Amino acid sequence: MLFTSHYLVDIQQDKIGRRVLNLGSVSSGNLWKQMDVLIFNTWLWWYRKGPKQGWNYIRDGKIISKDMNRMTAFTKALRTWAKWVDSSVDTRKTSVFFQGVSPAHYNGAAWGRPGVRDCSNETKPIAGGLTQSVVPLALKVQQDIIGSIRKPVHFLNITAMSYMRKDGHPASHNGLGGMDCTHWCVAGVPDTWNHILSTILIHSGKRGKESKTLPRQTLAHK
Repeated sequence: MLFTSHYLVDIQQDKIGRRVLNLGSVSSGNLWKQMDVLIFNTWLWWYRKGPKQGWNYIRDGKIISKDMNRMTAFTKALRTWAKWVDSSVDTRKTSVFFQGVSPAHYNGAAWGRPGVRDCSNETKPIAGGLTQSVVPLALKVQQDIIGSIRKPVHFLNITAMSYMRKDGHPASHNGLGGMDCTHWCVAGVPDTWNHILSTILIHSGKRGKESKTLPRQTLAHK
């Protein structure tokens, strides 16, 4: 089941029809906690503005504002979600996963080609791995918050592996026009993510689905 919730926290409509992103509310959780396996992911939509922004205002406690620092908002929302996991999910019957940041490739300086602004002519993976200088701040936020959750949440850290695949995006061949160095070709990188996830689920089943026997963080490296 795919449940679309770009921000994990709620977007609520106020009395005059404004869409308000509420950083302190996760009402969709009533449906989520009925599942056997939950796989969460969020970050891509947090920095989008204009027509692609899914809300008009942000609510942080009693304060409603037109906008705020997006990383701050993301951090507050993820903490709300983490509190929901600790308070509402029965991990004896529901396994919880969180997939890390899926990297985009619009900055050639990150792979030794300053001045390059997209992935259009990339045909080979990046040699080496993800260095500290290009680790997304959002990934650090995810690791810190998920690491603070008392209940077992399995972190699927696909960032380093995916970062090397600057050649794996549709680029201009996406059928929609424009340059796409954010999404991935299929078959491709997402298939590897699925292999990692399926391996963990099979392992969990063999161990009697005792999620505490699994590592809290699953690192995916090429």
